[in-house]
Amino acid sequence: MSVERRIAWRAVRRFLLFLLGMVLLLVFVLWKAENPRIERFRFALFDQITPSTTLFLNPIRAVSQIFSDFQSYNKLYKQNQELKTELQKMKGWKEAALQLEQKNAQLSILNNVKIRPTISWVTGAVIADSGSPFNQSAIINIGKIDGIVDGSAAMDGLGLVGRISGVGEKTSRVLLITDISSSIPILINKTGQRGLIRGDNTTHPILTFVESSKTVKAGMRVVTSGDGQVLPPNLLIGTVSKDKTGQLRVILAASFTDLNYLRVLIDSDQEVISEPGNLIVK
Repeated sequence: MSVERRIAWRAVRRFLLFLLGMVLLLVFVLWKAENPRIERFRFALFDQITPSTTLFLNPIRAVSQIFSDFQSYNKLYKQNQELKTELQKMKGWKEAALQLEQKNAQLSILNNVKIRPTISWVTGAVIADSGSPFNQSAIINIGKIDGIVDGSAAMDGLGLVGRISGVGEKTSRVLLITDISSSIPILINKTGQRGLIRGDNTTHPILTFVESSKTVKAGMRVVTSGDGQVLPPNLLIGTVSKDKTGQLRVILAASFTDLNYLRVLIDSDQEVISEPGNLIVK
């Protein structure tokens, strides 16, 4: 830019600043003057300027409202995320509380139930299961050093779960009552009939070899008979039911979906079985 143009631009800028100052001074005088004529002029000027100002301010108000709404949305989003985090923590605490409640209830049952004077028990925690649909068993953290012997009954505090079919020094294997190789002599309380409950890898084992199946009704209690002197008598197994084909089955009293602790019964009068294979009916 040449020197003449710079001088001209400075002169124009000074004139514009002077003009802006005069306009501002005029507006100040018009605003502060207390003359009736100036008052009327002022209102007439406002009447002319206000519509244009309103049209100009509407987009600004809209943008301001959008910005305010965005801030509110952002705040609500953060609060929602915080609530989700707190809810997740509360779910974790609830789950921990439920697990503690269940464990406490199971341990309370295991500590208070008494079978008969010659029977004592040891409570162990389930540390592993078979993980196979064809072999249903569990490993517990008690063994020979705790007095566990082959053939001992294992219960969850309410009903029979299975029996010991392998003992180590510190661990034992429990063959679940639902396993296909499990077969246990039973007694139906209502009728006094004896039979066998055979596992078939389902949650409802089969009830067979009943003397008169026609007299057996759904809902009758099933307990161990004590035949064979392997399991103590009168241990609760469950109740009778019938499937769609009319086959007698047993709804187990024990909860197999959440096996955390098992009570292994030790009968001081029971003969110790040294051969695990003798437990399985072939």
